[in-house]
Amino acid sequence: MGPVSATELTLDLLAAWLRRYAELVGDQKAYLTELDSAIGDADHGANMARGTAAVVEHLDEANTVDALLKKAGMTLVSTVGGTAGPLYGTLLMRMGMNTGAVTELSPQEFATALRAGLDGLIARGKTELGDKTMVDALTPGLDAFDKALADGGDLAAAAKAAQAAAAAGRDATEPMIARKGRASYLGERSRGHLDPGATSAVLLFDALVDVLG
Repeated sequence: MGPVSATELTLDLLAAWLRRYAELVGDQKAYLTELDSAIGDADHGANMARGTAAVVEHLDEANTVDALLKKAGMTLVSTVGGTAGPLYGTLLMRMGMNTGAVTELSPQEFATALRAGLDGLIARGKTELGDKTMVDALTPGLDAFDKALADGGDLAAAAKAAQAAAAAGRDATEPMIARKGRASYLGERSRGHLDPGATSAVLLFDALVDVLG
C-alpha cells in the first residue's frame, strides 16, 4: 500500500494500481458477466479477469513507466476477447506512449497520460459520451481528476473525486440506449441495464483510491 501522502505516482505505485485493479476485476467477475449477459455476450467478467491476471504476471519486468503501461496494454489486447481488450489495451498503451521512459509521474503527468489514453480509446472504439460504454465512466472521472488538481487538491483527493464522478457516470448508463457494440443491436431493450464496460472502468479509479491508502 502506498502512503496516504503520496505526491508522485512511482513505478511501484503504478504497478500496485494495476495489481489492485486485477483483484477488483477478479472479485467482481461474476457481477460483470451478469451485467454483460443482459446486453452483451456474457463474457466481460471472465475476459477481463483473465486479461488482468495476465497483466499481473508481467508487472515486475518493467523498469520504466512507459514499459509498464505498454506491456500491460499489449497483454490486455492479446488476452481479453471481444472489444474490451483492444479498448483497455489502447488506453494503457497510449498512456505509456505519452509518459516516456520515466520512473515516476506527477499527478498532472498521470492525468495527461490518462487523457491521451482515453483519446486513443475513443478513436479506436469510434465512441463518444452517451453511447453507453466505458467512455461514460472514464470521461467524467478524468474530468473530475483534472478539476480537483486545478483546484489545488492532492493526488488522493483527485483520485477520490474521479472515483465519485466515474461511479455517477456508470450509473447514468442505466437509462441509456446503447449505440455501440453488441448491446446496440438490442435498441430500446438495452435500457434499464448498467453498461458492463462502464462498470469495469470505475474499478480503475477504485483501485487508484485503494493503493493511495
